[in-house]
Amino acid sequence: MTLIAVTGATGFVGQSLIDRALAEGLAVRALARREQPKRKGLTWVHGDLADSRALARLMKGAECVIHVAGVINAADHAGFEAGNVAGTLTVVEAARKAGVPRFVFVSSLAAREPRLSAYGASKAKAEKLVKASGLDWTIVRPPAIYGPRDREMLELFRLARWRVLPMPPRAGRASLIHVDDLARLLLALVPADRRTAHKVLEPDDGRPGGWSHYEMARAIGWAVDRRPLVMHLSPAMLHRVARIDGWWRKDKAKLTGDRVSYMCHPDWVVSERARPPQRLWQPTIETRVGLKATAAWYREQGWL
Repeated sequence: MTLIAVTGATGFVGQSLIDRALAEGLAVRALARREQPKRKGLTWVHGDLADSRALARLMKGAECVIHVAGVINAADHAGFEAGNVAGTLTVVEAARKAGVPRFVFVSSLAAREPRLSAYGASKAKAEKLVKASGLDWTIVRPPAIYGPRDREMLELFRLARWRVLPMPPRAGRASLIHVDDLARLLLALVPADRRTAHKVLEPDDGRPGGWSHYEMARAIGWAVDRRPLVMHLSPAMLHRVARIDGWWRKDKAKLTGDRVSYMCHPDWVVSERARPPQRLWQPTIETRVGLKATAAWYREQGWL
């Protein structure tokens, strides 16, 4: 039975990845800071990315490491460096020491534009560490990820229910992917394959040219049975809102100045040349259907 080691297993993407892996009959060993519910086929390792002994236990006998853990929001550059750069370095070193033959790293499209944000810069640095590791690696740069358990896009769904949805400038476009489609891709990358070895892949929902901010807003509105007024805010206005959010919610703020910087970039559409090989993986969840199902999940959980 194939054994995979997973970091970031208690997060949004990590939970979906584990659900999919167990459903496919894989054995999973996952890192967690706190005690987690027991599940058949899943072994929890207590520790974090700074714990070399925990990482050694995580990696022992694994055929592939899927490094999902990362920092999306941080108060400053140091927070992103610690979570995304130093954290990736310790995972890479542990994988090398354990002799793990395969390494899959979940990065971000933000790494394409490292000058725009501290987040993107940290992901770009982490990618360099993976590329220099000497491992059989594949880097996956997802676009905006949505689906059940996601709290990052939840506020857009909530705002859409109030029939007013603020969005970045009209000119921007972005790709989307459902978390389950992403999980399927990560597992498809576990076996060594010359088509994906030492490659950077950019998956999405298959929509050519991605989604305009207006189209995305209307699709979210449709998912919650609303036709919201879409308000395209300027970068200056978004930065003002970010300052208010930071003042109001402190370190729990969702809209930060760093996030505004890359939100306002006009092109977060995946590259056609970087799409995963079609014979290996293709998206299966049409985005409008996925958004509708996500809204239903939010309602069931009392989040919406």
